[in-house]
Amino acid sequence: MAQPIRIALDAMGGDHGPKVTIAGAAIAHDRHPDSSFLLFGDEAMIRTELAAHPRLARVATVRHCDVAVRMDDKPSQALRSGRRVSSMWQAIEAVKKSEADVAISAGNTGALMAMAKVCLRTMAKIERPALASLWPAPTARGYSIVLDVGASIGADARHLVNLAVMGSAMSRALFELDRPSVGLLNVGKEDIKGNEEVKAASSLLKETDLPNLDYRGFVEGDEIGQGVVDVVVTEGYSGNIALKTAEGTATQVMHYLKEAIGKSWLSKLGYLLARSAFRELRAKADVRNINGGVFLGLEGIVIKSHGGADALAFARAVEIGYEMAHQGLLSKIRDMLASSRRDDQEAAQ
Repeated sequence: MAQPIRIALDAMGGDHGPKVTIAGAAIAHDRHPDSSFLLFGDEAMIRTELAAHPRLARVATVRHCDVAVRMDDKPSQALRSGRRVSSMWQAIEAVKKSEADVAISAGNTGALMAMAKVCLRTMAKIERPALASLWPAPTARGYSIVLDVGASIGADARHLVNLAVMGSAMSRALFELDRPSVGLLNVGKEDIKGNEEVKAASSLLKETDLPNLDYRGFVEGDEIGQGVVDVVVTEGYSGNIALKTAEGTATQVMHYLKEAIGKSWLSKLGYLLARSAFRELRAKADVRNINGGVFLGLEGIVIKSHGGADALAFARAVEIGYEMAHQGLLSKIRDMLASSRRDDQEAAQ
């Protein structure tokens, strides 16, 4: 019988703390009964919330922490100020100590990235971790993967290739694909377009022809949501802008739709007749269903939830962490990185 997936939670992270993180963990555990939890934070607050979730309480261990990283703390400040006793650090360290398979936090993104990099270290030849996000797409799976969406700004050609490799490994783990399709985000599809680093990365991906990665060339911004490839690769500045723009657009469309439905009795009647279709649209546009960014390139799995997530959204982040651990994300990344480097060495000879 397979061992349960052990999940370490920074219970104090985010805008709402244990009220949301514990409720979200309970939802995720109901969906994945083979999960167990290490909960880090204020013990009294955590146990108060756990009292409402007896099934979760039976598989949860609470570890008290006096310090919680604040949402407005600078990463350097969070690292200096009691880092080793904070709930965020301790959740990450549980992964380093092999007490947990994945760490999840809705806390300060910069602090989480800094702590994860210091505590877990990056994989060999990976200089900077990346943050990968799910993106709704009209495909059989319903999602594609986009990275980097804000872990670091700027990227040279080698880093973009590493992003492609890591994103492909995540796609294999999450969607169980043998050879995910990958595209580089660019201002056009022609080979002459784009900055020099993007063009160089494209050449490298074509030359290496990795066995577990199907490189399809450049994709444009309007194609991200079309699902033309399984993985879209870009650097963190443009990736974060694209992500926030998409989230804002989804909210804007739903606002316009609600406004239009209420304008007349005919609109309201039309809504009643098409309620199931509107329900499906609302579900697809609900950003809670894609909550949970994956830090890639670390010697351990760390998931970042939106700070303002509610229980359903936080549960989704927990589930993504569960799937990444269950499907062996780290081993897939290591195997693909090793394959990429062998091809580089052979090309250089």
